[in-house]
Amino acid sequence: MMRPLLTGIACSAVVMTGGLVGVFTHQNPAPAITKSLSQTAQPAHSHAQLLAQTPTTASSLTAIEKSAFDQINKYRASKRLPALTWNAAIAEQSRIHSQNMANGKVPFSHDGFQPRVAAIAKTVAYRGAAENVAYNQGFSDPATKAVQGWIKSTGHRTNIEGNYNVSGIGVAKNAKGEYYFTQVFIRSR
Repeated sequence: MMRPLLTGIACSAVVMTGGLVGVFTHQNPAPAITKSLSQTAQPAHSHAQLLAQTPTTASSLTAIEKSAFDQINKYRASKRLPALTWNAAIAEQSRIHSQNMANGKVPFSHDGFQPRVAAIAKTVAYRGAAENVAYNQGFSDPATKAVQGWIKSTGHRTNIEGNYNVSGIGVAKNAKGEYYFTQVFIRSR
């Protein structure tokens, strides 16, 4: 029996044929840039509304987020890097972006990265930020598939191994069964 397999990795604006995984990094932007960009990419639905549209429960998505986060920290430990600390504000911004990609409000991309970081900066002073995105479908363990894809990709691995200390992951699933992942990495002050 064949099941449909779909994986995603986006690399900036370039889509690679082998899958789709996204990578984006930047240093703390100038305040004027942050302010002008903070007006865009607002979510149309809350996390609860998106979950109500699909058979996936909030607890199962939370478990997937935790699994991916734990796998990232396990990988960092294998490289003798300090563990990342979970941050709820970062996770919420990551979740909103994953929801927006899952429901087609934004393409699979880093669209709205600056406004996400600006929203995070309201609660976390930062010196640098980076983002990984992924999507997949048809796998029994979507978290492991996303993390493995990130680790195999130089740009994503650079973010995972980067000089960041706080992070959050947001996962959303759409009616087609596609899981969207966003992980934002922050170097706090």
